[in-house]
Amino acid sequence: YSINLSLEKVDYLIKNFPGNTVQLSKTIQSDLFTPILAYLRLSESSKYSFLLESAIGKENVGRYTIVGSNPSKVLIIGENYPLSGDPLVFLQEEIEKIEYVKDPDTIIEPVSCGAYGYIGYDCVQYFEPKTACGYEDKIGTPDSIFLICDTVIVFDNLYKVVKVISNLTLPEGYDRNGDTSVLEPLYSNSVQTIDNYISILETDRIPLPRQPKIDMNNTHTSLTGKENFLEMVQFMKEHIVKGDIFQSVPSQRMSRPTSVHPFNVYRFLRTVNPSPYMFYFDFGDFQLVGASPEMLAQVKDRVLFNHPIAGTAKRGKNKEEDEKFADILISDEKERAEHVMLVDLGRNDLNRVCKPESVSVDKVMQIEYYSHVIHICSSISGQLRDDKNCFDAFRSTLPAGTLSGAPKVRAVQLIYEAEKQKRGLYGGAVGHFQFNGDMDTCIAIRTMVFKDGIAYLQAGAGIVYDSIPEKEWEETLAKSMSNIRTIKLAENYYHQLELKKKDN
Repeated sequence: YSINLSLEKVDYLIKNFPGNTVQLSKTIQSDLFTPILAYLRLSESSKYSFLLESAIGKENVGRYTIVGSNPSKVLIIGENYPLSGDPLVFLQEEIEKIEYVKDPDTIIEPVSCGAYGYIGYDCVQYFEPKTACGYEDKIGTPDSIFLICDTVIVFDNLYKVVKVISNLTLPEGYDRNGDTSVLEPLYSNSVQTIDNYISILETDRIPLPRQPKIDMNNTHTSLTGKENFLEMVQFMKEHIVKGDIFQSVPSQRMSRPTSVHPFNVYRFLRTVNPSPYMFYFDFGDFQLVGASPEMLAQVKDRVLFNHPIAGTAKRGKNKEEDEKFADILISDEKERAEHVMLVDLGRNDLNRVCKPESVSVDKVMQIEYYSHVIHICSSISGQLRDDKNCFDAFRSTLPAGTLSGAPKVRAVQLIYEAEKQKRGLYGGAVGHFQFNGDMDTCIAIRTMVFKDGIAYLQAGAGIVYDSIPEKEWEETLAKSMSNIRTIKLAENYYHQLELKKKDN
C-alpha cells in the first residue's frame, strides 16, 4: 500500500507553505472486513475507543464510518476532575495546536484526525450563566470527554476503501529550512504508525467482547415515575399560561439493568434503528451507545447547518398505516405550531453567529421515518461571520431548542426546577471537532449510558399550552422503545447462545 505523500513531497510542503502538520494516509480495500470487525481489533489494546456510523435519512448509508482508539490525549472535564469549566476552552486549545500544511493540490480528508467525544447538556451553564443549577448528576459522568486522535481509520462507503490517516506534526522549534535528516525519523514514525494499524486490521483474530451470563429477569424502570412526569407537564403548562415560556421539553429517565456487553447492544441497535448518527464510545468506566436522528450543529467549510426535529407519532403496522399516521401528524395544528416555533428558535441560534442575510430554511416540515416513530423535520443553514468559528457555532446552539424550549434560557431554568437533577449526557452533544475547523455533532437522544451494569435512557416531550399530559407521557415511551427493544433482543440472542453451548 503506497503512502499519499513521499518524504520529498512532505519536505517540499514544509519548506514552502505555512503550518505545522502534514496529513499522511494509506488506502486499502474494505471488502474483507467490516467496521465492527475493525473496531474490535483496534479497541482491544486501548482503554478509550469509538465507532461512528451513519444512515442518512434512514434509507441510505452515510458515506463515512470512523474508528478510533489509543488517543494521544484524553480531555476529561467536570467537577472533581483535573480539568473543570467550559469544555470548549480546552478543546479549542487542542484543535488550534494543529495547522495543516497544504498547497493547492494537497487534499485534506473531509473526515480525519481530531477530537471525538461528548459535551453534556449541563454545560449550557458555561454559555448561559443564568442556567446554572445546584442539582447533582445522579449517573455520575464527567461534563465532557474528548479523545484527541492523531490517527484514525475512515471507511469510505462510497468507494469501498479504508483510509488509515495519521498526522505528522513538527516539534516546536523545527528548522523548516534544514536538511531532511531531522524530518526523516518523524516521517518514518508516522508511516510506521499507519502500517501498525493496517497490520492490526488485517489480522485473523476476532476479539469478541467478554459476554457474562445473561440474566433474563431484568426489566426497565422509570426513575421519574408517571405521576411525577404528568405533574411536570402541568407545571410547564402553568408557566406557558403565565407567559414565562411558549414551549418546554421535560423528560423522564429510565434505568435498565442488563448483563449484555454494551458493544453487543450497539451491534443490535445498528440493525434495529439505523439513524443519521450512530455511535459507540468506550470511556473505560462507562460506555455510550446511541442512534440519534437529530443533528445539533455541523460546520463544513464555514457553513453552519442545523436540523430541527419536532413533532412525533408512532410508526404504523404497515405502509398504509404509516402514511395515515404521517398525514395526521403533519395536519396536527399543535405539532405544526410547535415545529414552527422551534425552527424560528434554530434560525435565531444561527443568526447569533452567521451573516444574517445568509441564514435560510432549506427544507421545511418534511416527514422522516425511524424504527418506532415518525418525525417532522426541517433544515437550516448559514455562513459563519468572519470573526466566528465552530466553537462559537456550538455555543450558540447548545442545548437545542428541541430539547429545552422557547425562550431557551427560561425553559432550561424551569426544566431544572421540574426535573430536580442534572441531565448529564441526555440532550447534550456527541460528535467530533476536526483539526481543519469543521465540526459535526448530534443531539444525545435515543442514547444509552452504560455504567456499572445499568443502561440509563432518557426521553422528553415538547409541551405547549394545549398539550395533553397522558399523550406526552406516551410520547416519551415511544421514543424510548427502540433502545429498550434493542437490549431485549441482545439478551435473547446471547441467552440462546448460552443454551446452545450447554446442549453441546
